Amino acid sequence: MRPAAGDLAPDFTLRAHDGSTVTLSALAGSHVLLWFYPQADTPG
Repeated sequence: MRPAAGDLAPDFTLRAHDGSTVTLSALAGSHVLLWFYPQADTPG
């Protein structure tokens, strides 16, 4: 199901660039920017 504009994002956990773990819920109250890009040296 696709979220609508203004919907809250579901909680998730990702690995940061330094290897640490970041959980969206731990950033509550902060501005969050997610940046997705293809792996280096791949087309697209």
